[in-house]
Amino acid sequence: MNGIENKDKELIKWAFAAAGNAYCPYSHFHVGAALRTVDDTVYLGCNIENSSYGATNCAERTAIFKAVSDGCTDFKEIAIVGFLDGKEPEDYAYPCGICRQVMSEFCGRDFRIIVAKSENDYKVYTLDQLLPESFGADNIK
Repeated sequence: MNGIENKDKELIKWAFAAAGNAYCPYSHFHVGAALRTVDDTVYLGCNIENSSYGATNCAERTAIFKAVSDGCTDFKEIAIVGFLDGKEPEDYAYPCGICRQVMSEFCGRDFRIIVAKSENDYKVYTLDQLLPESFGADNIK
């Protein structure tokens, strides 16, 4: 196993830990995200549901907003996991469109997105692969 695989597995472990804090009384779907900065700091996020649904916040945005509120905007990768109450992940938890757009605000096209069912069963994408031809700050300058 190489160093990148070890770091991927470590980030996935953190994402599972974050999912344990999910507030999901409506969907019962726990999502956890672990965001790694360029200086190797890890910020965790979980989904936080709301009865109005529109006020719900995804795990990825929770992690990103925590980092930004601490003054950090330089990110290199994020691991995301999701599963129903009391079950093992059955599929990969991909970031929603809003989360992809938030990532495009703060992350480069080569930002790594790891979606995982377990530490040994995961896929890696770049932001460019999951959000091609995105709208961003350059479009409004």
